[in-house]
Amino acid sequence: MWKIFLTSFGIMFLAELGDKTQLAVLSLAGRFRSPWTVFAGAALAMVLATGIGVLVGNFLPSLIGERSVRFVSGGLFILFGILVLAGK
Repeated sequence: MWKIFLTSFGIMFLAELGDKTQLAVLSLAGRFRSPWTVFAGAALAMVLATGIGVLVGNFLPSLIGERSVRFVSGGLFILFGILVLAGK
């Protein structure tokens, strides 16, 4: 159990460092001068988004298969990368 917990914590922590979300939260905290309110809103949003991901990730493979989930996830990741590079 601890291995799963530490793996998921480590992956999420490293993935979120310096990304657009963290920079947006940094900007909001500076703009509104209410760091705890910004923290609470951002933390709740991250918990809800991650919860949706866990629920879908737990359900979807049994519906369409793990290989299909990986293929679709990879395709979406590539598509989003192309859209970012294209400035859209």
